[in-house]
Amino acid sequence: MRTASLLLRCGDRCSTALARVAVVLSVLLLAACATLSPQQADRAYAIAGAARSDASTCDTSDACAQPSPLHQLADRALLDSTPQQPRHYTVILDRGTDALLARINLIRSAARSIDLQTYIYEDDDSGRLVLDELLAAARRGVRVRLLMDQLSAIQSVESLAALSGAHRNFHIKLYNPVLGRARVTYPQYAIAAACCWRQLNQRMHTKLLLIDDALAITGGRNYQDDYFDWDAQYNFRDRDLLVAGPVTGAMAEDFRRFWEDRRAVPPSRLVDVGRLLLARGVPPLAPSEFRLPERAEAMREDAADALLVFERLASRAREVGKVEYVSDGPGKHEADTPAEFALASQSLGELIASADREVLLQTPYLVLSRPAQALFERLHDRPDAPRVVVSTNSLAATDAFIAYALSYKYKRRYLRDFGFNIYEYKPFPEDAPIDLATTGAFLPEFVDAPLPPPPSTRPDRSSVLRSARYRRPLATEYGATRHLRRQSNEPVPLRRAGVRMGMHAKSLVIDRRIGVVGTHNFDPRGDNYNTESAVVVHDAAFARELAASIHRDISPANSWVIAPRDKPPVLWGLEYSIGKLSEWLPVFDLWPMRYATSYEFMPGPECPRPIPPDHPGFRACHRPVGDFPEVNLALKGLPTRLFTAFGAGLAPIL
Repeated sequence: MRTASLLLRCGDRCSTALARVAVVLSVLLLAACATLSPQQADRAYAIAGAARSDASTCDTSDACAQPSPLHQLADRALLDSTPQQPRHYTVILDRGTDALLARINLIRSAARSIDLQTYIYEDDDSGRLVLDELLAAARRGVRVRLLMDQLSAIQSVESLAALSGAHRNFHIKLYNPVLGRARVTYPQYAIAAACCWRQLNQRMHTKLLLIDDALAITGGRNYQDDYFDWDAQYNFRDRDLLVAGPVTGAMAEDFRRFWEDRRAVPPSRLVDVGRLLLARGVPPLAPSEFRLPERAEAMREDAADALLVFERLASRAREVGKVEYVSDGPGKHEADTPAEFALASQSLGELIASADREVLLQTPYLVLSRPAQALFERLHDRPDAPRVVVSTNSLAATDAFIAYALSYKYKRRYLRDFGFNIYEYKPFPEDAPIDLATTGAFLPEFVDAPLPPPPSTRPDRSSVLRSARYRRPLATEYGATRHLRRQSNEPVPLRRAGVRMGMHAKSLVIDRRIGVVGTHNFDPRGDNYNTESAVVVHDAAFARELAASIHRDISPANSWVIAPRDKPPVLWGLEYSIGKLSEWLPVFDLWPMRYATSYEFMPGPECPRPIPPDHPGFRACHRPVGDFPEVNLALKGLPTRLFTAFGAGLAPIL
């Protein structure tokens, strides 16, 4: 009766409110689904084409290409190669500043063509610098093609319209635009998730920079400051591979397939950019404004210094033989069963299955697909099972809190059923390949420290805001977190301030004989939704070099090791059985006791070097530091446990 009375009293007011909500939703839906007619799209495309300048800054046959010691690697590799014995040169790019330096230098060295394919392209300092170099290359006569995944492309519709009409040698496309738009708002996101879930999740995660079809850079890095050590709060520990030689022919063909695919659409044919062009014509391209212009200028000067480029990069080139490029290609998004066309996943799975002694795996998000779990379980069940070492993120280091929560849920399975040795990256690693001076960190007026830090011209880890805003939510790397509120897309709050690092490298070493650098996170998204790619190098010396890089990441200075907790004195078997049963439940996992926790190495006379967690003396040399070391548990401990309890259903889209 009370409820009925309230409804009667509400009367017309409730009806009016519901009607207003319905109107708002209808308007949003109509706005989101609005399209350009074919005639309008053609006219907008023509407007952009007619505005393109054909002015040239160079009249030589090589487009005034800058001599480069990196480009010379391609000349040597192609000269020394035969169909029976291909020769390649590789350079592992661990440092973010080196990765950016290599890109700028190679773009300037291009004489014929530049193809750039990426998942994220942010309009920040590094993105603007690379874009300036691409436009300069186009103006001197180089054909430039820029292909970006639509959900993470350049943010500004006006910038996309300006780039559409910038120069006759500069071409730009967006891959798989949702709702026919270049940019989508969060309400439009929600509509796309409701109407077009599969398309929304089919993303181009492939990353490639190809110069003159002769040498390339591929790997984990997107185009955003935090991939190049240029962010003042959070930077990725990432890895690219520069490769020169015949394999770039396969890369060129793969890029062509993406570029010519129906999902690759010029921005001028999309609703928001097209309408701007129809209404105002091509807007002028705004000059780049850098947050730290002196840093950008220093990078320009370094890229012009051939001796410096040789010393920092080309001198480290390694001559190798057989190299393969494995890519899913856009055909993966045509398939009714994408896993059958997931060539990258299949190739990596075959490599892992071929291991005799060791699998060294590095991934930022330890969320395994069911086929991957079955593969590792079979591997572990072999009488001669190889050791599996995994380098991944801790909760304190990750940029994808939900992904870590699911990884946390399955630690028992990873350790016992798959035999993993898991090392989780620290947010403030002591021996990481990062140049703190380039981050642009500054000393705020308030720092969470008992005493002011000593004066220094070099920023340190106490010189950034503890609660600063991290990058915009739609630029996050991990797919599923795009659909959540902004706070879910940020690194978790820590107990202390600092320039934080998070693992983003995706690499694999098999038996120190095969090394892989690619884009695949070894997760369900890579198997089922994203297009992925990888460079597979069949060379023992290269594999050892890559293994050494990963082992640096898992050293005690840079990572915690995950191992089982000490057994309680009573009822251990019962506690373990209940925890295992709770873990296997499809939705609820409420058992509070976790099987494993984090450990820190404690060096001493009896412990001169770290030992693996399955060694009998492990506990004598390590001390437990809790499930979430460095994390402000008051803010993130409970949500992490809630996601382990209720988040299992997110695994397929993660």
